Amino acid sequence: MDLTTTRQRRPLIPGSSSSSSKPYSKTDKPSRSNGGDAEDRGLGWFLPFIALCYLRYMSATSNIVHDCDEVFNYWEPLHYLLYKSGFQTWEYSSNFALRSYLYILFHELAGRPAAWWFGDDKVRVFYAVRLFLGLVSAVSDTVLVVALSRKYGKRLGTYAVAMLCLTSGCFFASTSFLPSSFSMYAISLSSGLLLFEKYAMAVAVSVVGVILGWPFSILAFLPVVIYSLVKRFKQAFISGAVTSILLLGVSVLVDYYYYKRWTSSVLNLLIYNVLGGGESHLYGTEGPLFYIRNGFNNFNLCFVLALLFIALFPVIRRKYDRGLLVVISPMYIWLAFMSLQPHKEERFLYPIYPLICVSASAVIENIPELFREKYSSRESLLVTITKYLRPVILGLILCASHARTFSLINGYSAPLEVYKLLEHHDDAGPGSVLCVGSEWHRYPSSFFVPDYISEVRWIDDGFRGLLPFPFNNTLGGTAASPPYFNNKNQASDEQFLKNIESCTFLIELQLSRPYAYRGSDLSTWEAIAVLPYLDRELSPAKYRSFFIPYKWQEKNVFGKYVILRRVPK
Repeated sequence: MDLTTTRQRRPLIPGSSSSSSKPYSKTDKPSRSNGGDAEDRGLGWFLPFIALCYLRYMSATSNIVHDCDEVFNYWEPLHYLLYKSGFQTWEYSSNFALRSYLYILFHELAGRPAAWWFGDDKVRVFYAVRLFLGLVSAVSDTVLVVALSRKYGKRLGTYAVAMLCLTSGCFFASTSFLPSSFSMYAISLSSGLLLFEKYAMAVAVSVVGVILGWPFSILAFLPVVIYSLVKRFKQAFISGAVTSILLLGVSVLVDYYYYKRWTSSVLNLLIYNVLGGGESHLYGTEGPLFYIRNGFNNFNLCFVLALLFIALFPVIRRKYDRGLLVVISPMYIWLAFMSLQPHKEERFLYPIYPLICVSASAVIENIPELFREKYSSRESLLVTITKYLRPVILGLILCASHARTFSLINGYSAPLEVYKLLEHHDDAGPGSVLCVGSEWHRYPSSFFVPDYISEVRWIDDGFRGLLPFPFNNTLGGTAASPPYFNNKNQASDEQFLKNIESCTFLIELQLSRPYAYRGSDLSTWEAIAVLPYLDRELSPAKYRSFFIPYKWQEKNVFGKYVILRRVPK
């Protein structure tokens, strides 16, 4: 062997901008951005999928219901399709038809077999649908994570999968029955497909996320769609056009079947909110910093680092191509757009939750690059220290996320758990009436109401907005246009039960307030189930927002979430 023979450099990837005279360095490895052997540099499919499935299972079985809109606009229509009973909102009135039954039918794919399998055990059907949502989330996030690792390296993929698994925002949003969650799944999947250079598929998934999920999320999908069209215009355009026509056609047919008139719920929703001047202020408004505060609560330091990506991109761009910037850019577009809207809700930010994790992961991975000397091949002490600092930062983010998750689950899970206990009191007999006052917005859905309870009724506790009514089979069920519905959030005279004497059970949240509760009358009511519920107003923000060992129960104030049963006379 000729000892003077020099070591041959790894051949350059075709299309690489690197010159043959440029010294080879670690940052030039094709495994980071330009291709190469996937087995050498990318994560496999199995471990990320199993990790995500396990955490999505935990979410499905322990997640609380965060928004009454999830219950009344999605769980209740699904319950009606499965059991022919449930609450209807004005958006599902045939003369408004703002909600698509096609989205509900997608979830019936899991709900119908579960209802057949579990029979009368509706609680299990509820959790079966949640497990289905968790599986969809796990699949879409796995595609994103593997694509990131194959294109930019294992470290970025590993950081991303850790955050997608454990950050509070992703933990809760992943199994929520909401169009914004469905759009979140589509964002993950389309972003992963873009990184895999499956541009036509990325556009098709984006269309599904908009039409089947949340039409307003179209803004978040624009960077992926435009980039895909630039790369493969013909294939991407045909894919998007065909998917749009098919989905819109199916949506119109499904709307006709349920509303019994030719209409498009997708178009109706856009007209009401955009052209028709939908009065979102009727449902509450928030300041411009609402999503900044909310983002920090759900992602802590992860959210701060994610926002820094665009500022640091000039420093770290040699490690990433434009594809990653395209994937992350919807986070900034969506956050800016939604912050300008007067009506704000936490769920509106769900579509970009995976991108927050990806952005923060990229920033953490590149912290050492901020301290690397530009023209020096030697690694400084500061660069070495920051390399070891990366897992520490990731660990702090995940610990804070667990503290947030633990606090929410243990502080606010009482409504779900209390309603489950109703099945143990069937000795009340058929025809029992469950009454709910000011706690109507925490009603967990009719899946938690046993069959021996013939109806759930609202009682007047001072709320002056429009409440949901049971689907009216006499007027046509899903095709009904009841006269008591309006789009002005004006209360109907018929929404409250006039005779409270007919209540068999009563749900109350009893807090430390200077007024009496109905349940205080022990001659009329007896408590049959009591669970603690975190009193948000009387608990300090830092202790109620995050679980701090030995301090969470000591510093926070708790009320009582109670099921009351009428005392027999």
